[in-house]
Amino acid sequence: MANSHSKFPWSHIVGFALSIVLTLIALWVALSSGFSTDTIIIIIVGLAIIQASIQLLMFMHIRESEDGKYQTATMLYAAFIAVAVVAGTIWVMSFGMDYMDMDNMGETDSHDTHMEHDMNE
Repeated sequence: MANSHSKFPWSHIVGFALSIVLTLIALWVALSSGFSTDTIIIIIVGLAIIQASIQLLMFMHIRESEDGKYQTATMLYAAFIAVAVVAGTIWVMSFGMDYMDMDNMGETDSHDTHMEHDMNE
C-alpha cells in the first residue's frame, strides 16, 4: 500500500498552471486590455484574491490539520495581519506627506536659492 508521500503531486501541477494563467491574464489586463484604470484595478485585485486562494489550497496545505478541518483561526489571524499591513501602508502613503518636514516649512533650500540667483543674472 502506497503512502500519500509517494503519489504524483497533481495538485501542485494544477495550482502552478492556474497561477501562471491568472498571472498572464492580469498582465494582459494591465498592459493591453484598454479598460479604464478603475476597471483594471478591480480585475487585478479579483485575480489576486483568486490566485491567493489557489495557492493556499494547493501549496500551503490549508486543508491539512489534525481533525481534517480548515485551519480557521490561523487563516483569520493571517487575514487580519494582511488587512492591517495593507491599510497601514495605504494610510501612511496617503497622509504621511501632510506631516513630513513641518519644521522647515516655508524655508527654501540653499540649492534653490542659488538656482534663483543664477536665473536672475
